[in-house]
Amino acid sequence: MAKRLAERDPDVIIAGAGMAGATLALALSSGGLSVTLIDPQTFERQLAPRFDGRASAISYAAFRQWRTLGVAPLLESHAQPIEQILVTDGRSPGASSSAPYPAWLRFDPRESAETSGGEPLGYMLENRHIRAGLAQALSASPVTILSPGEVAEVHSGPTGVRVHLLDGRVLNAPLLVGADGKRSRVRELSGVGVQGWTYNQVAIVATVALAQDHGGVAYEHFLPTGPFAILPLTAGRASLVWTERARYGAALMSAPDVLFAAHLTRRFGEFVGRVDVIGPRFSYPLSIQIADQLTAPRVALMGEAAHVVHPIAGQGLNMGLKDAAALAQVVTEAARLGEDFGSPNVLERYARWRSLDNIGVAAATDVFTRLFSTDHSLVRLARDVGLSVVNGIEPARRWLMAEAGGAVGDLPKLLLGEPI
Repeated sequence: MAKRLAERDPDVIIAGAGMAGATLALALSSGGLSVTLIDPQTFERQLAPRFDGRASAISYAAFRQWRTLGVAPLLESHAQPIEQILVTDGRSPGASSSAPYPAWLRFDPRESAETSGGEPLGYMLENRHIRAGLAQALSASPVTILSPGEVAEVHSGPTGVRVHLLDGRVLNAPLLVGADGKRSRVRELSGVGVQGWTYNQVAIVATVALAQDHGGVAYEHFLPTGPFAILPLTAGRASLVWTERARYGAALMSAPDVLFAAHLTRRFGEFVGRVDVIGPRFSYPLSIQIADQLTAPRVALMGEAAHVVHPIAGQGLNMGLKDAAALAQVVTEAARLGEDFGSPNVLERYARWRSLDNIGVAAATDVFTRLFSTDHSLVRLARDVGLSVVNGIEPARRWLMAEAGGAVGDLPKLLLGEPI
């Protein structure tokens, strides 16, 4: 994508053109604000096959946001509806099966039709397709893109923030947004600390071709080493997310294709027929990290700059997309009222809106990770009883489906499918 230079200082500078930052740029632009988006990586590099091998489960509320912003038509041909979710508990090495034992939990969108408006439970999309769709939407928008561009210094004042880039360019705006990932330079320069830890686990990600139709079913099979997910994609494929302890993950990544396929078949079982790995494998270390606060003088943090969670519930990107919707609404409404939208009072509204949900989701994923990444007999008994009880209570299942769909709580307009 060609670099476009701003003719005047923007209303908002966004550092980080990942999926959450790009969505925020489009949302703010839709509200009439001028935006400059900065990223060290060009979009061409972000779209390279080996840049990001993951796929994301996008909640139906988050997908509404993309519909409202005009991105959905660029994504829909690549979006696989999730028609059912099956959560099972198993023993190591234990393969998934069509008759899970000893406990299972099934989610069906027909039970949540009132909440979801008839939407599926969510949509599976490969990150490369999401990035391509957002890049195409940005190219047709008024958003100014500076890439490659990297933040070197941040100086906040009473009326605005000055951002110095490594190449010597200087930008000024009322507000700077840090959407630049878990090692956020904006967060560091703004003096915001983080709390967190690693899990000594890695997620091995690969795309596989299935011999049998997956029917839109997403499988999450819990093993003592971590969750093993089989997530449906378009064209008879699935995204594999295989959580292993770090040392075994390294061995799997270096294993010959034949040996890797043998271990994979052992985990998969035979209920989806033959499974063939297509394309490269990827490995991602797993951790949890929460910023001490979401704001600093003239700065707001969002996405992985604000929170990193375990992928056990598939909520990481959805949290960032919620941040984008909330921040865009707060800033746009303040601007329309003539307020200084980079002031502490305005940014505090964003922080109040998102902090509790972010912390709650992070805490829940951490508890689930510890609860399900063990083979302790008493813990296994307790979680199996819990799965069985929830599976037998329809209101509980419906609430969990609404939560996973991003439809619980005070939702921003974009998540309701309404423009800001």
